[in-house]
Amino acid sequence: MKTVPAAQWATWNGGAPAAAYTLGVEEEVMLLEPNGWSLAHAADMVLPSLTPELADRVTPETHRSVVELRTNVNTTVGDATRELLGWRKQLVEELAPMGLRAASAGTHPFAVWHDTVVGGGERQVMVYGSMRELARREPTCALHVHVGVASAEAAIRAHNALRGYVPMMLALSANSPFWQGRDTGLASARTPLFQAFPRVGIPRHFTDYEDYVNTVDLLIRCDAFPEPTFLWWDVRPQPRLGTVEVRIMDAQTTVDETAALVAFVQSLVRLELEEGYISAQPLHLPEVLDENRFLAARDGMEAEFIDVAAERRIPARQLLEPLLQALAPHAYELGCHAELQGVRQLARHPGAIDQLAVARRPKRLRGLVEALSECFCTTGPGVARLASDE
Repeated sequence: MKTVPAAQWATWNGGAPAAAYTLGVEEEVMLLEPNGWSLAHAADMVLPSLTPELADRVTPETHRSVVELRTNVNTTVGDATRELLGWRKQLVEELAPMGLRAASAGTHPFAVWHDTVVGGGERQVMVYGSMRELARREPTCALHVHVGVASAEAAIRAHNALRGYVPMMLALSANSPFWQGRDTGLASARTPLFQAFPRVGIPRHFTDYEDYVNTVDLLIRCDAFPEPTFLWWDVRPQPRLGTVEVRIMDAQTTVDETAALVAFVQSLVRLELEEGYISAQPLHLPEVLDENRFLAARDGMEAEFIDVAAERRIPARQLLEPLLQALAPHAYELGCHAELQGVRQLARHPGAIDQLAVARRPKRLRGLVEALSECFCTTGPGVARLASDE
């Protein structure tokens, strides 16, 4: 591929100095009708009604039943998740007079595609025009974590390394066992549902930033899509923001669960840029990464991942503990050691398993959605607590 002149979109952080390891968190949130707990296709009504302070932190998504909460740039996980909890609480307060509620999980347990409504914003119309009826699938909700990286070349190093952690990040976050009112047998039904879109999954390894820019700019010049945020990869550089963004994870029911995953991602980026931890491991074959990603979506933390060097499958939990030990000194340096401990809680009480337990109660799936909503502004284990309170 020929080298092209530097594209304006590719200027790292707009040419300004980029701070390393800063954080931005985005989570997609379901709007709900409390009478029956179905999705409320009300974003076009809700967004103009929010106070200016909250409206600055809430954006529309593809479907009118989902909005995205976005934090400001923060230095620590604690600051980011305290801000996020504040926005969750304020959203609930402002939805109440509209007769609406909110909840967070990878999917709505009993939504069906023919009841979904695509949003009317410019980007949403563009997505529908490109995806056609694929855009009318059931809405899915993800957690996105941005980590600041000082240079474009460091960002590509982080991007390449994070590809190898996608299966573990998905396994820890899997929080969507239901689809169209059915137990799918999957820990993250959101993952294969979102896979219907193009330009998703684990991206390829890039040799350097020029390789990345040449590849993406070719697609932009050929009108495949208008700008790089239409690349919905599991991990992607964000040149405009000066970050690497992790997008593979299911949305989490409580902020404490989100905090654990944000600490995990932030510590992973520092581990890789300071030590090159995964680069010392055997090459991660693309076919193996894809298979492990599927196993994570299917089995969550019960998955057994293929190990290339050992030529056998190893339980995800067995792989997690030495990784957490490697992350610990970096978490101390970043000030997120306490939040990182929550990863063990996630591994013990996966969101998907807890959802299944709550759904076995007399209120079934409607009771589950009600419980998800009740946990939206709480701290602690959330649905895990309800699941154990039999």
